[in-house]
Amino acid sequence: MPSYNTSEFRKGLKVQIDGNPFIMVECQFVKPGKGQALYKCKLRDLNRGTILERTYKNGDSLEGADIHEADVSFLYEMGGTYFFMEQETFEQYELQKDALDDAWKYLLPEMPCKMLLYNNNPIGITPPNHVILKVEYTEPAVRGNTATNVTKPAKLETGAEIIVPNFVETGEVIKVDTRTNEYVERVK
Repeated sequence: MPSYNTSEFRKGLKVQIDGNPFIMVECQFVKPGKGQALYKCKLRDLNRGTILERTYKNGDSLEGADIHEADVSFLYEMGGTYFFMEQETFEQYELQKDALDDAWKYLLPEMPCKMLLYNNNPIGITPPNHVILKVEYTEPAVRGNTATNVTKPAKLETGAEIIVPNFVETGEVIKVDTRTNEYVERVK
């Protein structure tokens, strides 16, 4: 694997520290008035999701991680295990619910996703930025409540719960932003 020196540090860089894969979430170049330049980095552990803060001096380096993304389709869920199939090779992968973070809330059969593979083992998925889901249940709108920005909770067909505007009703189809877990619009 390649090695990255401090001049190549940037947000989104995938590196390996102590045998674990990390992604650089933030990297700031700091030049104190006296002394050597520093790089203050925040790294997210791709296995555990924890954040690690490290400071590197000019000239330090980190080993690159063997991480790549694969286009997969969600197949089904059984007993807390989620099954996916790579679209090019038809190879199947499985992930436990806890490895998916909040992505499980948006998965429907045959939905395309991006899967992160570390040494050809799945470590996480990224669903599409926007998904279209049916509202399974939400409280009826209260008549006369016409104040702006009135919201209420809604349960979606995947089991996810989000906040929707007061005018959304049970049975409607809505677009949801998976990055922010927010309602976008109704779909006709």
